[in-house]
Order: sequence, then structure tokens, then C-alpha cells
Amino acid sequence: MSDRTIPVVDLSTFVNGSAEERTAFVEKLGRAFHEVGFVGVVNHGVPKDLVDTFYSSAKEFFGKDVALKSKYEVPGLAGQRGYTSFGREKAKQSEVADLKEFYQIGQEVTDGDAIKSEYPDNVAVEEVPVFTDKGRELYQAFEVAGNHLLRAIAIYLDLGEDYFEKETHNGNSILRAIHYPPIVNEPASAIRAEEHEDINLITLLVGASAGGLQLQNMEDEWLDITPGEDEIVVNVGDMLQRLTNDYLKSTTHRVVNPPRELWHTPRLSIPFFLHPRSTMDLTCLDRCVTSDRPLNYEPITAGEYLDERLRQIGLKK
Repeated sequence: MSDRTIPVVDLSTFVNGSAEERTAFVEKLGRAFHEVGFVGVVNHGVPKDLVDTFYSSAKEFFGKDVALKSKYEVPGLAGQRGYTSFGREKAKQSEVADLKEFYQIGQEVTDGDAIKSEYPDNVAVEEVPVFTDKGRELYQAFEVAGNHLLRAIAIYLDLGEDYFEKETHNGNSILRAIHYPPIVNEPASAIRAEEHEDINLITLLVGASAGGLQLQNMEDEWLDITPGEDEIVVNVGDMLQRLTNDYLKSTTHRVVNPPRELWHTPRLSIPFFLHPRSTMDLTCLDRCVTSDRPLNYEPITAGEYLDERLRQIGLKK
């Protein structure tokens, strides 16, 4: 694994490679998700110019005054669309809110699927139209890359390549632009994002504008994750860990504050949380329940699990 914190895989070898290259990719990705819970992905097909344009437009939006941003905060949506103001979200075990604000773009159903009734409309930013326009494009590009990765995981778990396809079609995925403003006062024991695990199946994260992302390894050490140029960091979420009865690892991670001399530096990051449809059954797969790994979880649907977790992190009352 060299001196990298996380292994790296080349998605193009799965999408366009030979049978041998695909097999090698599946094995390497599966092993990374089992042992580390994180992997770096190169040649992922998400256009760099799209990422760059979305970044710059997000920076422009978050640079607006609070009164303007707040008009895009929608009451009663638990932050699932539009803007969520600073200090609203916390880690489930924390009493103190994270030092961040964010904006969320969700699924847009265009094929007449009845699930459309479950999803609120996205909120377009009038003052920075490119922000939400490019956000929708980036959402779709992440969906394509994420579904390739899930196909590989389905093969690794011997479920058949298309296992996740019907579950993620028009799934409840979220593109989130997160802004960690400059730190101006001594924080009340909070860091930019307290240690947590993600709720969803997998998360795809394009390189943040500043460092700070760390994962917790098996020895309880915190290790920096520093992705290479044009590399996406992908991690297992709790839904996939639950489905596999802890065989695939939803690793604890956090975003730490910079050294005091860099407190004036803001940080922007763009994660895509790949969710299934609310009806997906997260009952542990029989093949992942063994005498060495007894059943750890009660049956639950993805929708029920998401609702429970949104309450734990303070977004839903």
C-alpha cells in the first residue's frame, strides 16, 4: 500500500478493461473496502472542468451575506435541499455543532417514476445560477461513477453485477457543497466536522480546497487523507456496512481544524452521498452472516434508517 493512507484504483480498468483487468479491479476495491473502508479512485470519468466550475460557483455563493443565503434555507426539509446555515448539524455523539454551512442538491426524476412524490424540488440560486446548474450536471456525473463502483462491489460480494441497479435508480442521493468558514474565535470544543460515519451506501468526494480530512484506523490512530491530483476519495457508508453485516467497513473520519496560523483559511469540499431508494431492504445479506461474524443488525429499510440518522445528527426534529 506504499506510504499512502488509502489504496488507489483506476476505474477505467473496470469500465473499459479486459476480463483480467476487471477481475483485478474488483478484488482491489473489495479488499480496500473490507480492510480500510476508503479508496482513492483515478480515471473516474467526472470531468475536471465541471468540478472546477462548480467549485468556483460554490465559493461565490458562500461568499454572499447570510441574509441572502438564508432565503435558500427551506423550513421542514431537514436540510435535504437548498441551504443549511452555520451551526445546524452535529455528529450523532456530539453536543456541539460542526463549524460548517452547506448546500444540498437532490435527485430529479425525469422518467415518470412514482418515487418523484418522495423528493422535494431542488432550490435554484438566482444570484449564482451556474452554481445550481453545474451542481445538477455534477450530480449526474457522480451517479454514473458511483454506480460503476457499486457494480464492482456487487461482483465482489457475489451478488451479480446488477444487484444495486434497481435499488439506486432514482435513488435518494445528495450532492453537498460544504463551506467551512475561517475560524475567528476559539471553538467551543468543536472541529470543522467531528468524527462520524456517513449514512449512505458510498460517498464520493472530490479534493477539498484545504487539508484536514482524517480517517481512524484499526489501531485508533488518526491518519491524514491526501488525495492526488484529480482523484476522488470514496468511502463505505453505514448502509453498505449494515447490508454486509460489517464485512465492508464504514470507517470513522473527521475534518480537523487547521493550525492556528491558518485559521483564516476557509475550506470547501464537495461530497456526493450515494443513497438507494427508500424502499431498499438493508437486512444483512445471508452470505455475510457467519459463525465468525454473527448477525449484528435488525432488518430496516433505507428510508427508515435515513430518518433515524437525520434525527441523531440534529437536522430532523
